[in-house]
Amino acid sequence: MTKKCELINRLGNRRLGLAVVHGIVKQSGGHITLQSEPGRGTTFKIYLPVAEGSNTQRELRSQAIDIPKGAETILLVEDEAGVRRLTRSSLERFGYTVMEAEHGGEAVRLAEAYDGPIHVLVSDVVMPEMGGRVLSERITAARPGIKVVFISGYTDDTVVRHGVLEAGMAFLQKPFSPGALVRKVREVLDGKRTPSRTQIPVDVARAGPPDPG
Repeated sequence: MTKKCELINRLGNRRLGLAVVHGIVKQSGGHITLQSEPGRGTTFKIYLPVAEGSNTQRELRSQAIDIPKGAETILLVEDEAGVRRLTRSSLERFGYTVMEAEHGGEAVRLAEAYDGPIHVLVSDVVMPEMGGRVLSERITAARPGIKVVFISGYTDDTVVRHGVLEAGMAFLQKPFSPGALVRKVREVLDGKRTPSRTQIPVDVARAGPPDPG
């Protein structure tokens, strides 16, 4: 099996892979334990650090002060409804107008039907039917001035090893805070080049129903 087919099969799963879960938990400062017993099955336990409510509120207020608000229009494409809803509310909280789409085909139709300017495309990398890379190529061909920010929950060891796009493209790894999202969008709009820790993962279109990318 080729690396490309192996990657597609892996990402075609409707569940989060262990590597993805491990990456998210580690990024959040936690750890995972595994216990397996014959005849009783396997148990995974996830431990996350306790967040102090007062400190969290202070951090959110600090982010709101430090990050300038915007007035631009954003096309958000994310196949997971919960992630899409939170991402949209975060952007709207900072003044952006957000059009949302569940998949690439819907995003293309929205972009074609909308008469006004669309300043930024915020797109998941891995989606059913049409992946983020193909979508961005179609949108930028119709709207040459649009900026692009890719988002994904897949980590370096599951995706990047299998190939990357051009270095320097804007990429934000899930999970991200509202402040990190809005800051990344603002940096892209203002033309600031702040390369991510990783490069953009290779685009893969998933088979089957939607799943968080």
